[in-house]
Amino acid sequence: MVKKRMAVAMSGGVDSTVTAQLLLDKGVEVHGLFMNLGQPDLPEQLEQITQICQQLGVMFTVVDVQELFQRVVIDYFCRSYFQGRTPNPCVVCNPSVKCGELIRHAMLHGCEGLATGHYVRKVLQDEGWVLGRGVDEKKDQSYFLCGLKQEQIAFLEFPLGETDKETVYAMAEGFGFHGFRGQESQDICFLKNQSVQEFLATHGGQKGTGGQIVDSSGVVLGHHHGIENYTIGQRKGLGISASQPLYVVRLDRQSRQVVVGQPEALFRQRLEVDSMNWLLGTEPELPADFVVKIRHRHGGAPARVEKQDGGYVITFTEPQRAVTPGQFAALYSGEFLLGGGEIV
Repeated sequence: MVKKRMAVAMSGGVDSTVTAQLLLDKGVEVHGLFMNLGQPDLPEQLEQITQICQQLGVMFTVVDVQELFQRVVIDYFCRSYFQGRTPNPCVVCNPSVKCGELIRHAMLHGCEGLATGHYVRKVLQDEGWVLGRGVDEKKDQSYFLCGLKQEQIAFLEFPLGETDKETVYAMAEGFGFHGFRGQESQDICFLKNQSVQEFLATHGGQKGTGGQIVDSSGVVLGHHHGIENYTIGQRKGLGISASQPLYVVRLDRQSRQVVVGQPEALFRQRLEVDSMNWLLGTEPELPADFVVKIRHRHGGAPARVEKQDGGYVITFTEPQRAVTPGQFAALYSGEFLLGGGEIV
């Protein structure tokens, strides 16, 4: 009997290690794929993955995606900040690089699928594949996959979707892998302990233009060195003094102004989205009601979605705090992710 052959996206972390071992325990032939993003700690990562794959008894291939990652993710990341937007590089990376280029290489190696360590569930409905929230609510990563296409989801497997993080640590230790606790990776992998501002200074390719910090009525409260240093909802590091706490409520790309206001000014009930991606490949009948997450850590809130002027308008039942251009609005029906698009 010929074994099923699967690729695993290996990072050197506990999630991908346990994912690979779970497949091996099912009798699957595993081939590891590691993305070379040009990360500064590449030698250390390669050494760790080599040791892990030797212990697992599997082959692994280094996939050089540096040029693609620079063009699709890094350039987008920097460009967004200089435009006064707060990007989400993981949402952009997944369909094009991690679940795009790795799928292509998995196929080149004769694999029938690509498994990742995402905490998310793959669910087949009558219309096709959708993604269900991971059972570990704190680790659910479905939001980051709102840009995937139907054919990508069909090829992917998520063995950890029914598991919580503590169980994964315990499984790793049961498999003989130790030292993973306390090594949780950061959300933006390429920053590597740098702040966004430090990264932009060395990778942005441009220097920010200064401007005014003003209140909602246009009164000048101070000056800044570039809108890329700010994001909606920011309170600290504004460099201004006021009798009450002020927050960034808007970034004006044209005037280069950072607009600040009181906490209530952060709430919006309506937002616009473009570049909407529907996981099933077809748009549902609209208008329709969804639960919408406006960032990864947002709990989600009821909203109505309708088409307007080539884009989409989302109106929440209750106003939401810190709606941020550049982030993504992910649309859920119950526990199932159906789509998502960039907030404008």
